[in-house]
Amino acid sequence: MTRPNILLISADQHRADCMGFMGRKIKTPHLDQMAAAGTHFNACITPSVVCQPARASILTGQLCRTHGVHDNGIDLPPETGEKGFAGAMAAAGYETSCFGKAHFSTYHTYEPTGTPECLRSSVNYDETWYGPYMGFQHVELMLVGHNWWAPEKPPAGQHYERFYHMDGRGDEKTKQLWDNAGDTKDAAQTWHSNLPIAWHNTPWTADRFIEWIRHGRDEEKPFCTWVSFPDPHHPFDCPEPWSRLHNPADVDLPENRTRSFEGKPWWHEAALTNEPGDKKFAEIRKAYSRIPPQTDEQLREIIANTYGQVSFIDHQIGRMMIALEELGLSENTIVIYISDHGDWLGDHGLILKGPMHYEGLLRVPMIVKGPGVPVGKVVEDPVSTLDLGPTFFDYGETEALLPQHGQSLRPLIETDDATRAYALNEWGLGVGRVGVPLELRTVRTRTHKLTVDLISEAGELYDLKSDPHEKINLFD
Repeated sequence: MTRPNILLISADQHRADCMGFMGRKIKTPHLDQMAAAGTHFNACITPSVVCQPARASILTGQLCRTHGVHDNGIDLPPETGEKGFAGAMAAAGYETSCFGKAHFSTYHTYEPTGTPECLRSSVNYDETWYGPYMGFQHVELMLVGHNWWAPEKPPAGQHYERFYHMDGRGDEKTKQLWDNAGDTKDAAQTWHSNLPIAWHNTPWTADRFIEWIRHGRDEEKPFCTWVSFPDPHHPFDCPEPWSRLHNPADVDLPENRTRSFEGKPWWHEAALTNEPGDKKFAEIRKAYSRIPPQTDEQLREIIANTYGQVSFIDHQIGRMMIALEELGLSENTIVIYISDHGDWLGDHGLILKGPMHYEGLLRVPMIVKGPGVPVGKVVEDPVSTLDLGPTFFDYGETEALLPQHGQSLRPLIETDDATRAYALNEWGLGVGRVGVPLELRTVRTRTHKLTVDLISEAGELYDLKSDPHEKINLFD
């Protein structure tokens, strides 16, 4: 077999159980088919529970205190990012590309930083710029991608923003984007977007990959590509008609959806009640990153909208798989589906993400399909998206350019003898986020999960077999 192509597909804030084959009432026919035709890692965790650290870890194969991006708002140093999996695969003769949301650098900054993802410096990258960036030889990017903010107007922005505004009607589209086309029961950050789906960044992301795979790539080289969708990240603004696909009355609510801090480490309550330390962004943090308790009716609206966002992505995955089939590439392409992190989505009365590493936030999807990958296999060993780079190097017959915290998944995929004992997660929060510093370290095994704050030495420990809803903290 010649060296396989590698196609990594990611979503943002897609929790591990929100797929049809996992038993929830969500329509994901293409992900269901992918799992049936490949191997599903049922205990995959994120190496960090927020975007920038998690994405930097996926790229570099390192935990966040090693690569340096220990929270959002910290740029991955280019000299490190360029030696991540994309740079290593390019050095080995692969053609590397990235489409959609990268988030290796900070979007919102006080001053221009010079990176192509910084809103204030993106104006310095004109319409001829398509990379290289962080080891990817060809990139087509969006900035932010979450519709709390309107797409930047050119000359600022990147490839998606130029697409969005190219007909001169961007302001009209933004009005549609933020218009709620239905009653969502005053659920937080939830609406039926009126933006015509042809202009939405979800199909745009798939379109750019499909166009490149058909007409832009070097057919003499294998490719290593990351296609990164920005949803189902909040706000929950799925566009019609996808937002109507799941009836709120029919969605499944979490069994344990009451917010309580009893028996939990001190930072659970502090993270939701403290004043953020960064005064300039404090109000945005409280409005955007903290959702107050919701009624069951409101939670149903949020979940139904999230399901619509995931189904919308699922449809694009189907389109990409069809393109691979039509081009005769599917037989020699390893396809992996993941998310950067999950979402509580009502568990413990919580929504979004933060320093409470419950399973809905910590676990992420991981499905692998391709040549040599067993059909219908389920791996229960704890793994991490840190393991992706080493896996790519294994299949691509190349070496890492950086020290790796992850390990190749190939033995777990191809044999029944390989095992993993644990997977690791870390996050270093400054006072700007929740008003107090935290240095969280999490270890996830098959049966237990331990999280400790290295500063206060407080922690939480759960027996996931006897207490799957993580109600009883065994730490003390």
